[in-house]
Amino acid sequence: MSLSPFHLAIPVYDLNAARHFYGHVFGLPEGRSSDHWVDFDFYGHQLVIHEHPKTPGQQDAHTNAVDGHNVPVPHFGIVLEWDQWESLGERLKAHDIEFVIEPYVRFKGEVGEQGTMFLFDPCGNALEFKAFKDMSQLFAK
Repeated sequence: MSLSPFHLAIPVYDLNAARHFYGHVFGLPEGRSSDHWVDFDFYGHQLVIHEHPKTPGQQDAHTNAVDGHNVPVPHFGIVLEWDQWESLGERLKAHDIEFVIEPYVRFKGEVGEQGTMFLFDPCGNALEFKAFKDMSQLFAK
């Protein structure tokens, strides 16, 4: 499967904290930037953090129940290879990141079984990182 890179621009009310989080904690390579925005190579996709006043969604996260956990909505993230997902979880733990949902296997033994973890960036944007041992399960019903 060949994918085109996506472009996602998100609001951050503390550009320096968000730049440190995505660049240092995640280790994402930085691209172009200005005094008000920064591009990152988000696993081959373009993630841009834009300085913006705090939004209601960043202040008061809504959640929906999924597999017995409260999943923050909205959220974004990426599907990684299993080894990458495990390594990222360890990297985030080493940086003492507080998880909304600790890394675990969701839908264990069911269609769509996947590793997942949820966290917030320093500006309240919710992120999910997931992986499938069997990538054919990505869109399975």
